[in-house]
Amino acid sequence: MTTGKSTTITLNNGVEMPALGLGVFQSAPEETADAVETALRDGYRLIDTAAAYNNERQVGEGIRRSGVDRSEVFVTTKLWLSDYGYDATLRAFDASLDKLGLDYLDMYLLHWPLPSDFEATVGSWRAAEKLLADGRVRAIGVCNHSAAHLDALIARTDVVPAVNQVELHPYFGQPGLRDAAARLGVTTQAWSPIGGINMYWPAAPQAGRSPLTDPAVTAVAAKYGKTPAQVVLRWHIEHAVSAIPKSVTAHRIAENIDIFDFSLTADEIAAIDALDTGVRGGPEPESITRGAFDIVIDA
Repeated sequence: MTTGKSTTITLNNGVEMPALGLGVFQSAPEETADAVETALRDGYRLIDTAAAYNNERQVGEGIRRSGVDRSEVFVTTKLWLSDYGYDATLRAFDASLDKLGLDYLDMYLLHWPLPSDFEATVGSWRAAEKLLADGRVRAIGVCNHSAAHLDALIARTDVVPAVNQVELHPYFGQPGLRDAAARLGVTTQAWSPIGGINMYWPAAPQAGRSPLTDPAVTAVAAKYGKTPAQVVLRWHIEHAVSAIPKSVTAHRIAENIDIFDFSLTADEIAAIDALDTGVRGGPEPESITRGAFDIVIDA
């Protein structure tokens, strides 16, 4: 599918997804279109947004301005908690598609599990299954699901999620969840792949601590003449994990995808694996309720 710089991952329904993409969480609307346009011109072919980010319109604008053919861009957006339930999901999908200015999506994700209202979660997933069957989206998946959440959803529905997008970085490697997902045929995708959650989330237990300054990462970066961020992103690729680093800075956008000309040794991968603290930086998925976040989605 892609002619960009990233390698691809084959999802469980045969769809090819770029392994590395641009995330736009916390990208201000006025910066998003430029970041997307820059990324696509630099060889990115995966753009990840969400209804709750309030920048879907600008993502669509950036895609159009880039000159890259729509068929070459893998576009992901996400359903927000306020729209969980079958009918609400179908309406929310239409709203996202309209804002993006597209006639189909490549990936539609449920943004969080909703343990407090699992019936609504199942209803949303059944709506996503309908969108998939109708050809309006090429693949469907979830975010922030534990192994137990995945098992519960799969037991009640027909389509196994193609992707589970979760917090994942060297300080929170989630090896057990990655293994469980792999057994189910679910591709793991990392948000906050270089550990930025510890820098911007005020409640992060390890606030201010970044893997980019850890000697296990900086030593490898010096060896290969790469940045620490490039080493961490390469570590994800070595684990067959898709990563969606966020940036609105042109030179960082270019650097982040320049990771396909080197590889890490088994010892280097193991050294970065060993940084795992088992401590989550962001919210605990099991505690999520509809009102867990104060987010208003623009009309």
